[in-house]
Amino acid sequence: MKTTASDCPGTELVLITGLSGSGKSVALAVLEDAGYYCVDNFPGVMFDALIDTVVAAGHQRVALTMDARSGRDITDFAAHVASLRARGVRFKMLYLDARDDTLIKRFSETRRRHPLSDGRQTLNECIACDRDLLSGAAEIADHIDTSDLSANALRTWMKEFVAAPPDGLMLLFESFGFKYGIPLDADLVFDVRSLPNPHYDPVLRPLTGVDAAVIAFLDAQPEAQSLLEDIRKFVATWLPSYMRDNRSYLTVAIGCTGGRHRSVYFVEALAKSFRDSAQVLTRHRGLSS
Repeated sequence: MKTTASDCPGTELVLITGLSGSGKSVALAVLEDAGYYCVDNFPGVMFDALIDTVVAAGHQRVALTMDARSGRDITDFAAHVASLRARGVRFKMLYLDARDDTLIKRFSETRRRHPLSDGRQTLNECIACDRDLLSGAAEIADHIDTSDLSANALRTWMKEFVAAPPDGLMLLFESFGFKYGIPLDADLVFDVRSLPNPHYDPVLRPLTGVDAAVIAFLDAQPEAQSLLEDIRKFVATWLPSYMRDNRSYLTVAIGCTGGRHRSVYFVEALAKSFRDSAQVLTRHRGLSS
């Protein structure tokens, strides 16, 4: 007879997957330090048995990683998630992603072999195969694009992820610079590059969108306020639809040229506007260190 979540209602599960080289080891280490019972590279064929074991043992917080190292078992990711839902287990899913050029650079710097390397495929081919194997998981899990993140920034973002309640939708506003590419984890993307740029003011250039002088500058721009209101109305109108879709995260990305002034200002303003009606997080890719 299976043990269910109702037998141990305090148990919470974090299920991590993603591309090799995307930072899963860093993410799992954060959870382990936070007191989670962690199992790395877990074989899918033992999934239900492990859930039975950890729930019966009374573990309050559990984290598992499943990825391409598990072979074709990872293609059953959706079935494992369906099993968790059917049994009432409280859980979060996280998919760590990164651009191909970033992954290639990381494998080159660490001199590690890709887990799918068999001596017949190039690194690019291994990464492509990795993406294909994990495509099902990528479609249903929450995303973090680690391409431009330092290890410290990823640790911070992981702490925010696990601190969020496992039920309900988390509305995440994220600033970025178009010169560095659009974040892979974005669900909605808005471009604010048409607005006056504080970068061209020598006094404002070294500041960011959280500084009072930059805020005052953009507060005084009618077009900035008009665009801000348009984005706010769009998100407010469609947020209930995303909630009905049973999502746990909705990432709204705001981009300017460098990701330090206008996009940061917009993210902070939008977050303030929605904090009374939703669970809100903010991220600033251009300010990550």
